[in-house]
Amino acid sequence: MGFMKDFKAFAMKGSVVDLAVGVIIGGAFGKIVTAMVEDVIMPLVGVITGKGQMFVDKFMVLKPAKEGDVYKSLDEAKKAGANIFAYGHFIQTIFDFLIIAFFIFLVIQLMARMRRKEDDANKAKAAEPSSTDKLLMEIRDRLPQSPKTPAP
Repeated sequence: MGFMKDFKAFAMKGSVVDLAVGVIIGGAFGKIVTAMVEDVIMPLVGVITGKGQMFVDKFMVLKPAKEGDVYKSLDEAKKAGANIFAYGHFIQTIFDFLIIAFFIFLVIQLMARMRRKEDDANKAKAAEPSSTDKLLMEIRDRLPQSPKTPAP
C-alpha cells in the first residue's frame, strides 16, 4: 500500500504533470510543423528551384536487385528489392528539425517577452506605496513642522 501512495504522490507533483503536458503539446506541435514543412514550405521551395520534392527522393543504389538495373525513383528501387542508401529522408528530417527548433525558439522568445512585461508591471506595483503607507504619508505631511534643533 505504501508503494502506491508514494507513486501517486510522485505522479501528482506539478513538475511531472507539467512534463506530461509539455510532451503531448510538443508532439502535436511537431505534427503541425511537419505538415507546414511538407505541405507549404517544400512546395514553395520546389517552385523556386524547379524541383518537386528536393530531399525525400534522394537515394544511392548500393547493390541493384539485378545486375544493370537502373532506378528512376526511390519507390521503384524499393519495390525491386535493391540495396539502397536513402539519404534524402534523413536530410528532410534534419530540415524539419531545424524549422521546429526555430519555431520553438520564437515561441520561447515571445513567452520571455511577455514574462518580462509582467515582471515590469509587478515591479511598478511593488514600487508604489500601499494605501496604508499613502495615508501615513498624508498624515505626516499635514503635521506642523517643528524647527530642527541643532545637534550638540
